[in-house]
Amino acid sequence: MTLEGRTVAVIGSGYMGGGIAQVLALAGAEVRIADIDADTTRANLDRLVAEARAFAAEDLFPADAPDAIAGRVHAAESFEAAVDGADFVEEAVPEKIGIKHEVLRRVSAAAAPDTVIGSNTSTILIGRIAEAVERPERFLGVHFSNPAPFIPGVEVIAHAGTDPAILPGVEEMVRAVGKQPARISDADGFVLNRLQYALFSEASQLVDEGVASAEDVDTIVRTTFGFRLPFFGPFAIADMAGLDVYRFCFESLQGRWPERFATPRALAEHVENGRLGTKSGGGFLDVPAERVPELVAYRNKAYARMAQLIDELGPAPLGKEGDR
Repeated sequence: MTLEGRTVAVIGSGYMGGGIAQVLALAGAEVRIADIDADTTRANLDRLVAEARAFAAEDLFPADAPDAIAGRVHAAESFEAAVDGADFVEEAVPEKIGIKHEVLRRVSAAAAPDTVIGSNTSTILIGRIAEAVERPERFLGVHFSNPAPFIPGVEVIAHAGTDPAILPGVEEMVRAVGKQPARISDADGFVLNRLQYALFSEASQLVDEGVASAEDVDTIVRTTFGFRLPFFGPFAIADMAGLDVYRFCFESLQGRWPERFATPRALAEHVENGRLGTKSGGGFLDVPAERVPELVAYRNKAYARMAQLIDELGPAPLGKEGDR
């Protein structure tokens, strides 16, 4: 599927909104961007085309990407002009509820009544933002991650008043730009940030307690369980490790932190019911026994290829030149 023939408005043309505009244009959509004033919008359009040239030179974008983005992304004179006749609107203004409310009042009043409107918010409840939207049933969260051209996951977040009928179309659009949508309920932190900040909190406590330096915590994360995460989520990893093993580890940690590492209810129920993961034919995910050898082969190949990629790229330029 492509987005040819579709017109999309992106309100907020900074690095998040601009990156979203780029991937929409590369998927064939006609994209109108708008920002706080016309001069800012035009300057950001120039930046997007220049970025596309640099990305294409580095083989991060297709060779024709600069021409596609220059031809399909247009600087609108105002928010209202951007959304006039648009099939979909993505709001990507600063993460302040007052700014979002002000912008979305104007956008939803100017857009056609059936235009679906998404917000790229990463932290604010969609239902709260929806208070400023005319016809809030056509409003939802469509949360891309930074840098938008290169991060594949997108949270699709319906609030209590969202019309469920709009969700499949939004998910199709997300897939059309080469991303992977995940349907999320409207909850504080959604999924991405709730998990991301839980990890950061625990990592910070390890440093504060003197268990390891920030550099060594980062090394452990990216070379152990973080190494698995591009291929498997936490439930698939747990199933392969064995849910009985996970329960034992929780119980061990409870000797020091009984509340912080209380055994999750779902984990305990699975173990009590004999659902121990792939070794028992199912756990959080159902993997038929006959597919386990295929899964193990995929896992081993994936990890070996990841190690090769890391070796090819070399270390990230985080420290001084002499430290690398």
